[in-house]
Amino acid sequence: MINDTRHLTPPPDKVILLTGFDPFGGDPLNPSWLIAQALQGQHIGGHRVVAAQLPTVFGQSLQRLAALVHTHQPALTVCLGLAGGRSALSLERIGININDARIPDNTGAQPIDTPVAADGPAAYFASLPIKAMLRAVQRAGLPCEVSQTAGTFVCNHVLYGLLHLLAQGAGPAGARGGFVHVPWLTGQGAPHLPLRDMVRGIHTALWAAALAPQDITLQAGATH
Repeated sequence: MINDTRHLTPPPDKVILLTGFDPFGGDPLNPSWLIAQALQGQHIGGHRVVAAQLPTVFGQSLQRLAALVHTHQPALTVCLGLAGGRSALSLERIGININDARIPDNTGAQPIDTPVAADGPAAYFASLPIKAMLRAVQRAGLPCEVSQTAGTFVCNHVLYGLLHLLAQGAGPAGARGGFVHVPWLTGQGAPHLPLRDMVRGIHTALWAAALAPQDITLQAGATH
């Protein structure tokens, strides 16, 4: 009998693309990138994490993201960003087709009332299983919430732009994506979370996203 082991080779892992931003707005650090770096190369539910940094710049951030999606063909893309003043990991529900910058980006650009994509719809819902992710992170004992707005700065720009890319077929069949805002690091401001807790929370959320082909029904709405 011929010993042919070719068919015993396991298939390559799917990819989770995990992005964070460089520092902006006078902060010397951006925890979103530190979290992504900490999870680089992790194997999660048959997926391998590829971490990458995006510039906090309108336009350039989406160009970089589009190139990453084209290169890695991720099954899941999870973009992280800093939301100073929030006290929990915030799973964003929706991205809207507007740029309205309260502060300049890292090149000094400050667009007001411009579309992210001129040919795009008004909004996209994130395609990640955000309720399953919420339950998993909360069960791990970490603060987590569903957020109804990603703002109108570069974070929303990237969330909307990612979902527009996926809607146009930029990723593999069935590719899903979304965005998570994270609080300040301990020492940056208040409220805050230690980096180790945020890394653990995002790690838990990625496991839930990888293992949940469909979302669950769970109350996580808001009254205002």
